[in-house]
Amino acid sequence: MDNKRLEQLLLTVQKPGRYSGGEVNEVIKDKSKIDVRFAFCFPDTYEIGMSHLGMKILYSLFNSREDIWCERVFAPWIDAQKVMRENDIPLYALESRDSIRDFDFVGFTLQYELSYTNILTMLDLGGIPLRSSDRDESYPIIVAGGPCTCNPEPLADFIDMFFLGEGEKVDLQVIDLYKKMKNDGKTKAEFLREAAKIQGVYVPSLYDFSYNEDGTIAAITPKGDAPAVIEKRIEENLDETYYPDRFVVPFIEAVHDRAVQEVFRGCIRGCRFCQAGYIYRPVREKSASVVNRQARALCKNTGFDEMSLSSLSTSDYTHLEEMLDEMLSWTECDKISLSLPSLRIDNFSEELMQKINRLKKSGLTFAPEAGTQRLRDVINKNITEDDILTTCATAFRGGYTAVKLYFMMGLPTETDEDIVGIAELAQKIVDLYYSLPEKPKGKAVNVSISVANFVPKPHTPFQFEPQITREEMIRKQMLLKDSIKSKKITFNYHENKTSFLEGVFARGDRRLGAVIYAAYKKGCGFDGWDECFELEKWLEAFDECNINPSFYANRTRSFDEITPWEHLDYRITKEFLIRENMAAHAERTTPNCREQCAGCGANSYGRGVCFEKR
Repeated sequence: MDNKRLEQLLLTVQKPGRYSGGEVNEVIKDKSKIDVRFAFCFPDTYEIGMSHLGMKILYSLFNSREDIWCERVFAPWIDAQKVMRENDIPLYALESRDSIRDFDFVGFTLQYELSYTNILTMLDLGGIPLRSSDRDESYPIIVAGGPCTCNPEPLADFIDMFFLGEGEKVDLQVIDLYKKMKNDGKTKAEFLREAAKIQGVYVPSLYDFSYNEDGTIAAITPKGDAPAVIEKRIEENLDETYYPDRFVVPFIEAVHDRAVQEVFRGCIRGCRFCQAGYIYRPVREKSASVVNRQARALCKNTGFDEMSLSSLSTSDYTHLEEMLDEMLSWTECDKISLSLPSLRIDNFSEELMQKINRLKKSGLTFAPEAGTQRLRDVINKNITEDDILTTCATAFRGGYTAVKLYFMMGLPTETDEDIVGIAELAQKIVDLYYSLPEKPKGKAVNVSISVANFVPKPHTPFQFEPQITREEMIRKQMLLKDSIKSKKITFNYHENKTSFLEGVFARGDRRLGAVIYAAYKKGCGFDGWDECFELEKWLEAFDECNINPSFYANRTRSFDEITPWEHLDYRITKEFLIRENMAAHAERTTPNCREQCAGCGANSYGRGVCFEKR
């Protein structure tokens, strides 16, 4: 279809800017002068995908090479899918408007388990057979990376190759191998077998799973010379790691419509529920001068007037105040606002608040995660109620009148007392505000509590724990709602249906591929969106495949059970996870990585704070 006809059709859908391309800083290349074409697919809407930092980094990295052209592809919304199917428009990349069928690689980033049906939708719209076994030499190689690849087994039927860990080096290694083997006339099967020898590359077709009578995994067996264990990749020196000096500037407002500057990777804290805190270990920081130089270049080349500093725990950055002083020297002059997400309660100082007050003024957000000290010790949050109240008092004295607190519900060992404790803690913060003579004059306080549902995740100490049932989650949500007595407290909670499905796929095995396919055929898609999610269709798909979802979500797993990710090494040892799980049930905390090495295994990389500490 010619561009003029396409543009006429785009005028019939919501937000045609999602599908047009042509933005500032997009990369256009001459197809005749490149060797490898890579379609970078984000299995959600343009607004969400254009906010994703990993996509921005890899898009720019790939395109920095003359022999590679990387283009962007996003999941079309339902109205656009209908127009595309009715008019035989294949899913296309924004830069060239070529079908993804014409690329060498089609790569997906796996950020969220409830995006899996969108992957099938995108392949189908591109005219690509869904299952790897149905794709011959004429089709692109389908690859995937991102946090969900720490257990990619539910997608094993559909993806040719997964990248474990950080992608900057391993992705280019695979592309270089592909170029060489393509020039040598090798087959796709030969390429996949050779690629599987690269650290960080997992080719699921090279592994057989066998099962016990009770449905648990009996063995994971590699074929031929495929490695028995696949190790994740990391970038060892972030000061030397590629970081773009410009981003594509979206035509329509993205979810995070700002420049983003990465500060460090990993986390020192070891909260036992937090998958990111384990799979991104070890902690590696950028120097303040590099952060400042990269941030300034980004603002200059994009025109954004807001900069967000990205990390899992920004206030744990060892050079934070030095970095802020350096950045404020030019951001204030250029009228660029800075935002600092992911602040810790236990290191929020008056000096830091004074610097934050020079930034964009908004409410403060913290994450106590649990309402009682007992449960905070179970999850290894390592903060006390005094820490929380002291921090809130500091904020109120500094002029803040709104505090947002994040909690989790359904955590291991949780009791009704812990649920009521969330309401009691919020009330103590309200009472604290009105007890302070230095509080802002004539202004009311608002304490917002936002409660997410706990989902056990792979590679965490709670990977062995059951998720509570949907019925029990609803009961606890109502208990908390009834325990809130003040209109100064706002309560927000998450729909538990999607959390249940997330729990199934987070720890699922490759037998769930049949369920994903069945749900997709029933019309499931955009399952992370409340207006699209249909649990009934998913339950029908489970029934048709004779699979009980509670087997994956709601049972306790023994320490010696073989997990679907047993062969995927994120350098966090199972022995460490077992020790931490036992410490949780003993209500015993573990010091953070800067205080004491807990022996998780991540120091085997020879990089990061854990290695430096030793």
